[in-house]
Amino acid sequence: MTSNMDREMILADFQAAINGVIPQENGILQSDYGGETISGPAFDPASHPAPAPAPSSSSAFRPVMPSRQIVERQPRMLDFRVEYRDRNVDVVLEDSCTVGEIKQILENELQIPVSKMLLKGWKTGDVEDSTVLKSLHLPKNNSLYVLTPDLPPPSSSSHSGALQESLNQNFMLIITHREVQREYNLNFSGSSTIQEVKRNVYDLTSIPVRHQLWEGWPTSATDDSMCLAESGLSYPCHRLTVGRRSSPAQTQEQSEEQSTDVHMVSDSDGDDFEDASEFGVDDGEVFGMASSALRKSPMMPENAENEGDALLQFTAEFSSRYGDCHPVFFIGSLEAAFQEAFYVKARDRKLLAIYLHHDESVLTNVFCSQMLCAESIVSYLSQNFITWAWDLTKDANRARFLTMCNRHFGSVVAQTIRTQKTDQFPLFLIIMGKRSSNEVLNVIQGNTTVDELMMRLMAAMEIFTAQQQEDIKDEDEREARENVKREQDEAYRLSLEADRAKREAHEREMAEQFRLEQIRKEQEEEREAIRLSLEQALPPEPKEENAEPVSKLRIRTPSGEFLERRFLASNKLQIVFDFVASKGFPWDEFKLLSTFPRRDVTQLDPNKSLLEVKLFPQETLFLEAKE
Repeated sequence: MTSNMDREMILADFQAAINGVIPQENGILQSDYGGETISGPAFDPASHPAPAPAPSSSSAFRPVMPSRQIVERQPRMLDFRVEYRDRNVDVVLEDSCTVGEIKQILENELQIPVSKMLLKGWKTGDVEDSTVLKSLHLPKNNSLYVLTPDLPPPSSSSHSGALQESLNQNFMLIITHREVQREYNLNFSGSSTIQEVKRNVYDLTSIPVRHQLWEGWPTSATDDSMCLAESGLSYPCHRLTVGRRSSPAQTQEQSEEQSTDVHMVSDSDGDDFEDASEFGVDDGEVFGMASSALRKSPMMPENAENEGDALLQFTAEFSSRYGDCHPVFFIGSLEAAFQEAFYVKARDRKLLAIYLHHDESVLTNVFCSQMLCAESIVSYLSQNFITWAWDLTKDANRARFLTMCNRHFGSVVAQTIRTQKTDQFPLFLIIMGKRSSNEVLNVIQGNTTVDELMMRLMAAMEIFTAQQQEDIKDEDEREARENVKREQDEAYRLSLEADRAKREAHEREMAEQFRLEQIRKEQEEEREAIRLSLEQALPPEPKEENAEPVSKLRIRTPSGEFLERRFLASNKLQIVFDFVASKGFPWDEFKLLSTFPRRDVTQLDPNKSLLEVKLFPQETLFLEAKE
């Protein structure tokens, strides 16, 4: 029983320390009923385009309280990208809203009546305006498009031409520094943004952007991201006045501005970070006792040799302290996180979020439990970021991270983190990878709210998305060029192979012709040798007047010529065959035929005499090629 009472006293002291550090503007409203904390509705980016904290503003900031507190669950936020002709409109709503509310937002953005609007692209088909988004079971990110069949297509207007002309014009801004009564004549192009003007004024006057108090901006200049051409400035000159907010207002702003916006490129000569607001409450004995009671072991071992092992312990300890609903921390070195986030195809790249933890900061437990573990933040980080973490509580780990920071981001970023006070931790760094360097888009300090943190993350995503689209275009063009080159190289290779195949086929053909020619010549030489030998072996032709009977044969060749010769009637038929072969008609290729009666003489016995085969005293034969 005593232990429970001590625990409640520690928690009550812890809450008292929190209330002393975090002002009411953070969204914690103290009621008059026994210290109960009432948390207002969550921030809705669709209805709040820019953060405008006020003493009575509500937030999803939920401190650690005893069991009496009333905690409202974070609603689920849905992102819609709606395409209409050449425009894209981003809408963020709670899943408790209806389809009709989306149309009402689009009506304001696109200037199209809801009655003329058809909202298409739902996975379940067409839906009614009264349909609640939660009932559609939609994913976090959705793409829709608007059709307006009853409206004519837009025609080019003089307004767009005038805007384009203004973007190419230069505006002369005559800016008066109120405190020192000094004028600055600054030239800006029409495409420059109001934010760029304010940053330039910071370089000249040393008044941080968040402390600048302006007069003279047109009423239409409601957003710092607006370019000068569409802000309504007078052309070619426009007068403005800037001063520093007074001390009470500055004090008020320190409680309203809960994070420091930093924009720098590694190894650049740009300006240093703006100083963040500081709290005037030290973490006393009571708060230290509460912190010690909540901690069981260090988040990360000191002098860890392997970054992956250190991150494993960090994740395990973070889960044991703040629960399982937290960002998925990348397990591995910072270089490996760079590879995972930046060095992939442009479509697969993500932003890198570096969470820097510090156990001695009075803001750490509140930031981790209420902001970093909020369902909306966890979901948004998991979809769009690679999250890497490091614990700076131990001096050795702090020095190690500063070395990594100096190597990857440059001395400016390292020096800025080195000069941060303990109570300004934890820090949340948003990193975007570029071709030649890594750019720190934003440094978010621990004195923030869920709504402000979400707005910072979304703003970083807008910058990253624009850069990613350019990278995707460049990558597609490069791949197209490489594909053309590969196709040309492949066509050239195939052409070379075809030429080589033709050449080899021609060489084979020539070799075959040469071989056949050689065979033919050898055969002809062999036949000629046989013919000569047969011709030499023939007995002499008998004279017409001879004591022995003589047979006179007349042989007609296939060409129509006649071969005539006398043979002894006693000569064998083989001698006639040899005579015909000696004239180039071998008996194995030609047959010798008689006319009356028609018979194939080559089928007769070659050893019989001419008299026996009845080729006496004379006979006309003809040669015919065998089939």
